[in-house]
Amino acid sequence: MRWDGVFPAVTTQFAEDLSVDLNATQTVIDNLIKDGVHGLTMLGTCGENNSLEPDEKIKVLEAACETARGRVPVMVGVSELTTPRAVRFAKEATRIGADALMLLPAMVYVPKKNELVAHLKAVAAVTDLPIMLYNNPTAYRVNIGMDVLESLAPVENITAIKESSSDTRRYTDVHNRFGDRYVIMAGLDDVAFEGLTLGAKGWISGLTSAFPQESVELVEALARGDLERALTIYRWFMPLLHLDAEHDLVQSIKLAEQIMGRGCERVRMPRMPLEGARRKEITEMVEKAAQTRPSAN
Repeated sequence: MRWDGVFPAVTTQFAEDLSVDLNATQTVIDNLIKDGVHGLTMLGTCGENNSLEPDEKIKVLEAACETARGRVPVMVGVSELTTPRAVRFAKEATRIGADALMLLPAMVYVPKKNELVAHLKAVAAVTDLPIMLYNNPTAYRVNIGMDVLESLAPVENITAIKESSSDTRRYTDVHNRFGDRYVIMAGLDDVAFEGLTLGAKGWISGLTSAFPQESVELVEALARGDLERALTIYRWFMPLLHLDAEHDLVQSIKLAEQIMGRGCERVRMPRMPLEGARRKEITEMVEKAAQTRPSAN
């Protein structure tokens, strides 16, 4: 597994009756690959993991692997209410052919340290796939702290961390404590530049779904040391990147996708499409970005 480059948090597409539209989802995936992304993150927050039934998750992952055809690695979110459910899905993802797992703490319940470690170890024990832990204390109320990472260090297939806290000190703290034991991936769009310059190897990105070419160019510019080019793209992108830190990020990203002709804004309840002033605000932001986007090299 190569933990580098841009891995968009791919959206799950829905038909008018809000059933999963596998064909549309595959079109989204294929277009992202053609635009140069380096990997796919399926069934994360933007993939509306927790709005899908177990059989739907399997079908979406199967469709993603079928479409990717080895062109890029496919990573899939493991986001369940209980440890047994997470274990079952990890086994299914391994069977289907995913390349890696993005493992979250169990949903809703806020665990003690020993409970969190036990949950993560239980999932890791049933697969030989590389695992990226997803640290997002703002959204999920659970912080994967240094003590947890210390307890997990002997688990060989837990290899990476998606860092989605807004505290960029974490990049340096993890490096200073663990060296290269864990690969760090930037996971919050509006501090991605900071994360990538502080040691993150790649970017798990929400807004890439709407603007993949600029996302790829940003990461590649940093990789080749072209700080000026990277800053130009980042500053242009920032108004939209802030959306990734908002409560309605899924609706906003899907609306941006729709405006850019890359997908549909339909979401499953309890989420609902944006309306009124918020919809107008996001539409204007996306349209402005589209009109002023940096020319691709």
